[in-house]
Amino acid sequence: MHTRQEKMEAFGRLLDVMDDLREKCPWDRKQTNESLRPNTIEETYELCDALLKNDELNICKELGDVLLHIVFYSKIGEEKGAFDVADVCHKLCDKLIFRHPHVYGDVVANTAGEVVQTWEQIKTKEKGGNKTVLSGVPDALPSLIKAYRIQDKARNVGFDWKERRDVWKKVKEEISEFEQAQALDDALHADETASQAEKAAAKQQATEEFGDVMFSLINAARLYKINPDNALEYTNQKFIFRFNYVEAKAKEKGLALKDLSLEQMDAWWEEAKKVKSEE
Repeated sequence: MHTRQEKMEAFGRLLDVMDDLREKCPWDRKQTNESLRPNTIEETYELCDALLKNDELNICKELGDVLLHIVFYSKIGEEKGAFDVADVCHKLCDKLIFRHPHVYGDVVANTAGEVVQTWEQIKTKEKGGNKTVLSGVPDALPSLIKAYRIQDKARNVGFDWKERRDVWKKVKEEISEFEQAQALDDALHADETASQAEKAAAKQQATEEFGDVMFSLINAARLYKINPDNALEYTNQKFIFRFNYVEAKAKEKGLALKDLSLEQMDAWWEEAKKVKSEE
């Protein structure tokens, strides 16, 4: 591993390269906060993918791509006279020190749980900090992650289930309410006398009830210390592997997927499950 001096030199080299690109490269010179934003989102997801796969080589690469964007936005801020990368670093350090009084002050916190319990209260005390418990949840977060963060922040102030097993009653209740709403939706859409407004209202109700089901399942995942986003991505990857296996088997037989019976696809699907488990 590198020394502190080597790390500082590496970061300085990055700043020098960024200065060069912003001055001499037509594409880099043209970029704005708005034009970079979609790329930043993409790079963040690519990092998340590497993290989930525990791919150390790509974690290093994708961290560099994310770091590039941090330096890029800082450079744009500097050009506007708003802030530079030193301001970014100082603000981060100040925030970390303020939020860790058990390290930099006289507060005692011996476990991670004790630290988390104080964070929301600390945030509301910060200058320009969160005015309400949930105001720190970004509007632009993907809905699944957003639901988890909302529930976690509510937990930090004591709004949570006393016993985690009690959440399953809520899950079943929400599923039942969705089934009832969906049954009404199906009935209205089959009823030629029902108005379009009635059908639209029924569909909206079923949609909202399904959202309640998902929210309750995410709550269950949180209570059982399962990251729902990671869990869903593991399932996505399993589905992709198995579906690709079925597609490959079909091609071996000179067949198109649409020409296969469901029974044949299911048979190959089961084969794919066994192949994966043997790896």
